Amino acid sequence: PIMSLSYTSQQITIYIGISFWVAGVIGNGMNVLVFSSVRTYRKTPCTFYFLVASVTNIMFLTVSLTSRIASTGFAVDLTRASVIWCKMRLYLIGVLSLMSFMSSCLATMDQFFATSQNAHLRRCSNIKWAHTIAVIVMVVCSLHAVPCFIYVDILPITNVCAVTSNAYSVYLTFYTLGLTTTIPVAIMTVFGYLTYRHLHLTTVLIRQNADRQLTQMSIFQVI
Repeated sequence: PIMSLSYTSQQITIYIGISFWVAGVIGNGMNVLVFSSVRTYRKTPCTFYFLVASVTNIMFLTVSLTSRIASTGFAVDLTRASVIWCKMRLYLIGVLSLMSFMSSCLATMDQFFATSQNAHLRRCSNIKWAHTIAVIVMVVCSLHAVPCFIYVDILPITNVCAVTSNAYSVYLTFYTLGLTTTIPVAIMTVFGYLTYRHLHLTTVLIRQNADRQLTQMSIFQVI
């Protein structure tokens, strides 16, 4: 039974993992193609944030999912053989996952600003500001994951890539519960709901030349 369960788990990891990877890369790749090729979208803050999120999603899937498929499905775990990859993998996962969530939150917030009846709030939806904010987010996420290079290593007895600091391990638990789950969900839910209310103001949307389809897309992203 144990061997059967292990084999089943291995097969699920291989086939479902590869399916998720292919679907994720194709879906996000199409977003990148559309958002980067259409001139109007290149000048829209919301689609710029979606573009950043799509690029980071592709990178995240490639780093995280492919290595998981290789280790669980084919027993090829490079994190056990290379200290550099052990540290770099967790660092990249930390940077890319946080960037993806923050970009999604920013896209939802931008749609709230873009569809607002308040002129001051609408001016917050600015492509130049979006570029600056994206750079700041990239720097913050990159710096936030730096402790991975210090507190992650291959354990000598078990030969497993893991966190070596109890304090940092506790922090990662709160980080997972906060920055990558509760906080993004709360932000996207609140601003998604407010944007949904704006979406019903059809005459205002027409007057502001707001992209109704883009607004619907941002709300679907929240879901």
